[in-house]
Amino acid sequence: MRIYWKKTSTAAVLFLACAIFFITISHDGTKTSDLHLSAREIIWQQMNSERSVQILRGLQNDSVPFNVSYSVLAGLQMQTRKYLTVGLSSIKRKRGSYLLDTLQSIFSQSSEEELKQMVVVVLLADFDMEWKRQMVSDILGRFPLPILRGQLLVIHAPQEHYPPLEGLKRNFNDKPDRVYFRSKQNIDYAFLFSFCANLSDYYIMLEDDVACAKNFLTAMKRFIQGRGQSYWVTLEFSKLGYIGKLYHSSDLPRLAYFLFLFYQEMPCDWLLTHFNALLAQKDVIRCKPSLFQHMGLYSSFQGTVNRLKDEDFEEDPTDMADSPPADVFTDIAPFEKYTPSKAYGATEGYFWGKSPSAGSHFTIVLHKPAIFRRVSIRTGSQDRRKDMLESAEVEVGHKLEQTTQEPKCSEYFKLGPLIEGQFDRNNIQEGISSTLSCLRIKVTKSQQAWVIIETIKIWTLNENESLPQGPQVNT
Repeated sequence: MRIYWKKTSTAAVLFLACAIFFITISHDGTKTSDLHLSAREIIWQQMNSERSVQILRGLQNDSVPFNVSYSVLAGLQMQTRKYLTVGLSSIKRKRGSYLLDTLQSIFSQSSEEELKQMVVVVLLADFDMEWKRQMVSDILGRFPLPILRGQLLVIHAPQEHYPPLEGLKRNFNDKPDRVYFRSKQNIDYAFLFSFCANLSDYYIMLEDDVACAKNFLTAMKRFIQGRGQSYWVTLEFSKLGYIGKLYHSSDLPRLAYFLFLFYQEMPCDWLLTHFNALLAQKDVIRCKPSLFQHMGLYSSFQGTVNRLKDEDFEEDPTDMADSPPADVFTDIAPFEKYTPSKAYGATEGYFWGKSPSAGSHFTIVLHKPAIFRRVSIRTGSQDRRKDMLESAEVEVGHKLEQTTQEPKCSEYFKLGPLIEGQFDRNNIQEGISSTLSCLRIKVTKSQQAWVIIETIKIWTLNENESLPQGPQVNT
């Protein structure tokens, strides 16, 4: 494994031209925020150039192009491939230290069975050797069993393997210390991805100041399985920063090289948005509730106060919706980008449609029939409470038929009306002895107000759980 300096130099020349352009326009009367946006757009155009895409796609089956001599400071690298690698990078903070608490949360919130399926890798990325020795000592003292079992690895990448970190471009007019911090962080993550590329099937990135939900691995597995065969690059288990971002381990070589190639251009979370776009994931795919929560008070950059919290976090998400793969259809006209698919599953956002008429429908058609346990529907939103469905019935259907326009269920069973725009019911299959393929919301009265369908969730039973017996409910 080696660094391809020729390719890197080519990209550097492209970005030098961008930097000159940015410096030129920064002396006119344009507002700072506009300059930031312009610079980001210019860089994105270069990153999205045919040359950059070719380089990135060419790494699909390559080993990681870094000739880095890692130091394994603690732990044993096991030969058995795991299901999940949990990766963290940590540096010396000016105020506060949360790494040990983060590790404690990972191990204490996981069952013994879950721990057998994962490995935690900590990159101590600070160049302060005394801090590094002290952190290794603290980790060894507090987590001896995970170290001995090969469930925890502590590594370090020597400073001589890093590219230049001083005198870099000041994109977005960032101060030199800010540029140094975010550029080094990109390289830290690139080296961490490189090390972890062959340890497991999946990789999730955490920061060193987070708390974990109980049995987060089990919840993640359910969410991944719920995606079925649908394509994805990144799944998000927190909406904050670079917390809880999950990748296929097979993508880590490309991701590592991507961060290395553009390390001085912008912060890692911006780069990762572009990485998703280059690999054709258009929408954010995020699990709700969130499984990871930011708990640090002081930022790793200059020790500034950071009270950021994820309001979607639940410490014990024991009853997450399955929301199996499905297609979404409606005859309610959508407004702009608020498409029907955003109301269901994990796609970020919601459906926003123009005034629905009596008889209009919003229908979920599953790819595979399932046994429904619970259904939850929320219309309206905190900001637009009036944009809820005022009068509608909820129905489930079976006997799926393919038509020239869209698949439809030929027989439906009524579950009941929405009450103040909401619906939540358990025991869906009571009196229904067949598997179900459709969930339909049928408007029963026209309304002037537009409608927001914020979330539709479906909980299913496992295939080995039997269907309830009894008479069919009325259709």
